[in-house]
Amino acid sequence: MIAALIVIFLLGIANFALHSAVLESGHQLLGQMPSFVQALGGRLTLLAEFLVLLAAMLLVANGWQGLAWGYGAYSALNAVSAWLILSGRI
Repeated sequence: MIAALIVIFLLGIANFALHSAVLESGHQLLGQMPSFVQALGGRLTLLAEFLVLLAAMLLVANGWQGLAWGYGAYSALNAVSAWLILSGRI
């Protein structure tokens, strides 16, 4: 359980770094977000990212060990989408 929590925490750090890089990139897709999200410069989405990380860590700590794989898949999708946005492929 401790190993799964450490892995999720490290993936969470990576997710926050990628998320922040995308927000700071100024990509045109960011302009298509709803106005209530844009009002805070997109920082509301970082709160959502934190809540996902918190939920994953709490569930794994309470015995849902398989959720670590789910959070790993979520992190992989985040990494691919950030790469697509930051590399200008989208």
